[in-house]
Amino acid sequence: MASRSLSLLLIVFVAFACVAANAQPVVKKTDVTPTSPASGKEMFTTYCAVCHGNAGKGDGPAAPAMKKNPANLSELSARNSGKFPEMHVYNTIKGDVAGISAHGSRDMPIWGNLFSSLSRGNAGEVQMRVANLTKYVESLQVAAR
Repeated sequence: MASRSLSLLLIVFVAFACVAANAQPVVKKTDVTPTSPASGKEMFTTYCAVCHGNAGKGDGPAAPAMKKNPANLSELSARNSGKFPEMHVYNTIKGDVAGISAHGSRDMPIWGNLFSSLSRGNAGEVQMRVANLTKYVESLQVAAR
């Protein structure tokens, strides 16, 4: 399952490169860049910003190549009566939320599986990765207008 998630991630990166270069798609396999499980920002920049953008607004460079626009992660609190939906975000990253058409076996890899692979199955490290990435997404929240 982790290799499937890795393959989906690689396809997103390749699709963006092809759109940017206006060339025929060529899928090249590459290793996932390892990141520190302690740095939510590093993980977001490495794994999420390509679709969600650096500020989490859904405007990353690969967004135009997606079938569905990536979510604007900076407005999660605003759309939830001013409260950050921490457990929902955590479970979404981990891959435990059903019915989100842009996650998992759909367009976005289930990061819990990828993080498990990066952490060599160390459940505590996977939990740290998901928790720190969730906290970083929380830090991206903008005030409701």
